[in-house]
Amino acid sequence: MLFLTVLSTLSFGTNAMAEDAAWTSLFDGKTLDGWQKVGKENSVWEVKDGAIQGSGSQSMLVTTTGPYKNFRYRAEVKINDGGNSGMYFRTTEKPGFSDGYEAQIDSTHTDPIRTGSLYGMCHVYKQHVKPDTWFTYEIEVRDDVWRGREMTRIKITVDGNELYEYLDFDKTFKEGHFAFQQHDPGSKVSIRKVEVQPLP
Repeated sequence: MLFLTVLSTLSFGTNAMAEDAAWTSLFDGKTLDGWQKVGKENSVWEVKDGAIQGSGSQSMLVTTTGPYKNFRYRAEVKINDGGNSGMYFRTTEKPGFSDGYEAQIDSTHTDPIRTGSLYGMCHVYKQHVKPDTWFTYEIEVRDDVWRGREMTRIKITVDGNELYEYLDFDKTFKEGHFAFQQHDPGSKVSIRKVEVQPLP
């Protein structure tokens, strides 16, 4: 069973501890060190103007570090008009599009599920970010217990606006890597300032 709730008063309870932990950068702004491409050979991941840029056919760009379990994770992202991408977490080392949780990146694609969505679990149809515009995506993930039931808390924030907290009682994905999706040849995603902060 999957369950969605907005619990502003319960909001993780680990913020003080989280603030004490160091943020670790996963992108040096110059190279793809620490990342690997998984998918079609004619997809392109490169660094231009201090940002990772994805284009071409379907693929994923996956961290070589991990696995990660409980964390805050954030990146600055930009998607083109008509583009589609995803910010994955707790995914595998060689993921397909259905492996791991996906925070959708989509402002105007024909898929109406927009940025801020937890794909397949909690969908947002309102446009929170215009295309070709940098925004900050932040995700907080922690296994926890709610009313005696084990679950995974997932909090989604876009440009400082906390959209919701999702409770996954199935604990669908236990731990894993981070990844970005190159969805299709018409999509161009740009990523910079990728950081993770461990949680207990």
